[in-house]
Amino acid sequence: MEKKNMIFGLRPIIEAIEAGKQLEKVYLKKGADGVLLNELAELCRSKRIHVQWVPIEKLNYLTRNGNHQGAVALTAAIEYVDVYDMLAGIPEDETPLVVVFDGVTDVRNFGAIARSAECAGAHGLIMPVKNSAPVNAESMKSSAGALSVIPVSRVGSVRNTLRILQSEGMQIVAATEKSNTLLFEADLTKPTALVMGSEDVGISKEVLKMCDLQLAIPIVGSIESLNVSAAAAVMLFETARQRINNR
Repeated sequence: MEKKNMIFGLRPIIEAIEAGKQLEKVYLKKGADGVLLNELAELCRSKRIHVQWVPIEKLNYLTRNGNHQGAVALTAAIEYVDVYDMLAGIPEDETPLVVVFDGVTDVRNFGAIARSAECAGAHGLIMPVKNSAPVNAESMKSSAGALSVIPVSRVGSVRNTLRILQSEGMQIVAATEKSNTLLFEADLTKPTALVMGSEDVGISKEVLKMCDLQLAIPIVGSIESLNVSAAAAVMLFETARQRINNR
């Protein structure tokens, strides 16, 4: 990892956050304490910046034994947007379509979904601060540049964000093989938020309960389900197909 993608030292990181610099993650020394460190940890909480407490060896490795003072920040590869700003930026003559991630942690899958979303005309991606793939060089590469084009929002709570989307008139649609309703039976011409779950357990029960529709992709072969990026592509382009036919 190049040092140009990092900020290290307590005061420099605090100043960067206060100046509006967007950070992907902050590593803090496990077991450390102190006024400045606690100030930084609280600032990260208030700004919804993911904090990970790690052994000093990791900090030494990241900084090549630089004077990190027990704190290293990874700078964001893109400029994140607020959910309300994302929605406000959707053209009035277009029907809103966003993708919400719930536990998608693989960077290649995340990047591939971003690519499909941009190609299908989605207006944004919404990802949780924790338990989510990072926007880094690998996910940027997998997205074929889509992550530099499509708006991305990081949120503290997926459930709270779904409530916001519902209050804005969007239907929440879950992709899950457990549903008896097939994708092709649903009306996706309405304002829609597609929820894609983790690669291993799918969408969490708490999030699934909030969804207005639960849709399954019909599987003809013997393998039970698609990879999450393939499933997202199917969901997105069925949505695009319906909307094109509805013009």
